[in-house]
Amino acid sequence: MTKKINLLLVCLLVTLSFSTFSQQDEQSSLYMFNPLQFNPAYAGSRGDLSVTGIIRSQWVGIEGAPKSQFLSMNTPLKYKNMAIGMHLSNDMIGAKSRTSFYGDYAYTLNFKNGHKLNLGLSFGGEQIAVDFMKLLAQDPTETDYLTNFSQFKVNSGLGAYYFAEKFYVGLSSPRLFETRLENNGIVLSENFIKRHYFLAAGYVHPLNSVIDLKTSTLIKMLPNAPITVDLNANLFLYKMFWVGGMYRFNESFGVNLAYQIKESFMFGYAFDYPINALNRVDNMGSHELMLNYTISNRKKAFGSPRYF
Repeated sequence: MTKKINLLLVCLLVTLSFSTFSQQDEQSSLYMFNPLQFNPAYAGSRGDLSVTGIIRSQWVGIEGAPKSQFLSMNTPLKYKNMAIGMHLSNDMIGAKSRTSFYGDYAYTLNFKNGHKLNLGLSFGGEQIAVDFMKLLAQDPTETDYLTNFSQFKVNSGLGAYYFAEKFYVGLSSPRLFETRLENNGIVLSENFIKRHYFLAAGYVHPLNSVIDLKTSTLIKMLPNAPITVDLNANLFLYKMFWVGGMYRFNESFGVNLAYQIKESFMFGYAFDYPINALNRVDNMGSHELMLNYTISNRKKAFGSPRYF
């Protein structure tokens, strides 16, 4: 009985440790290239079929540090003002992993000034798993109870995305339903998946004929947790190169680069380093790679890629 109680306490500690992090959703420094991951209303806003893949290794050198992979695809439909998409993610932190899959739908409202408003909905779910064999038991006999734990949770998201050629503002909640975690009838956490709110915005200011300044921000809000704010400033050179810096309030700073390889391909890289207590732990910062593939149906000469 004591062993079972000890195991339950371990489960509770593991669960609470992940529930109380402000970073419950996966972190990404290249969020501006993959908004569909947190806002279904972004689907179809580029006007083309677009596929984006991102891989991230966080706090490299720290055992059990987060590793994340993202994949998204979206395209406008032939039916007027509608678009569909899908996004997947896989996130691993220590003994815990979460794999999600969502389908996205967006409808566009057009305004006379050329501005547009997308309203989006996503539906899907995620597999949450804990590999207790990766945990260290103080009593070796407790390993008899350390079995893998896995649950699938259905969820849905909503979003709005207001945009024009040189600016955008988006508000979303990618997981509307707060779900609890159970094991053999025992509730380990009432609100294991908490409702997140994302506010994103960006603006492009032309500096001259060959250089544009693009600024963007992503604000992540989670009940009972500090607000996370990302700030980015990038120079867009000759409609081919992105180079800039980022700052995540009280957490990290970094740089990011992107290159339009051909008409259809863009490659990006981001590096950020912690400025909080983690900088006293031996690590090589966080690294992120991005690849975007776009198929355009518009019959026009290439030379002005989409800013967003």
